[in-house]
Amino acid sequence: MSAEIFERATEAIVAGNGLEALEVAKEGLAQGIDPLQLMDNGFIPGINKVGDLFGSGRLFLPELVMSASAMERATELINAAIPSELEKTQGRVVIATVEGDVHDIGKTIVVSLLKANGFEVLDLGRDVAVSRLIDEADKFDADIIGTSALLTTTMGAQKQLEEELIGAGLKGRFKTMVGGAPVTQRWAKRIGADGFAEDAGEAVKKAKSLLDIG
Repeated sequence: MSAEIFERATEAIVAGNGLEALEVAKEGLAQGIDPLQLMDNGFIPGINKVGDLFGSGRLFLPELVMSASAMERATELINAAIPSELEKTQGRVVIATVEGDVHDIGKTIVVSLLKANGFEVLDLGRDVAVSRLIDEADKFDADIIGTSALLTTTMGAQKQLEEELIGAGLKGRFKTMVGGAPVTQRWAKRIGADGFAEDAGEAVKKAKSLLDIG
């Protein structure tokens, strides 16, 4: 029965069916399936598949949003059944659109997919100063600081973040990820960012890679 539940969980997430995802989560827990196994063998493979489909162009933004929402609903229910000492967190991420930039649709999708994959995420929103990013990352005890820049005129804030982290002796404490329409791997390397992602699915993979998790 466990295998069937796991398969249904994966299919519900890929289909973006929030009601089915909740129902499968309830059934799995009622059958006595370990909450962590339910996540690891059912729901997480589903959201990983969604990320792969989105990255390869076989699934589009509206479907991605629905799948991320379904994953969040199932995750909330399952997490409530996990004893606090056993609850797993993939990592902690502070994310924002940089100062001077008010575009945040892509960032919002990244936040949803990170949460769906078990990351704790503090979304600071848009038009966020570098100084606030660093302060909030410190208070949140973040593992990763992620920044999005949608305008070439605001990309400099990503470079400023790297410089201020180095100046404050914090570069080794936080990993940094950059993204946004004009941002490239070449830019990330040039400014000293630890990672670059061009879409939400890639952002999850990169975050996991930076923290050495599967």
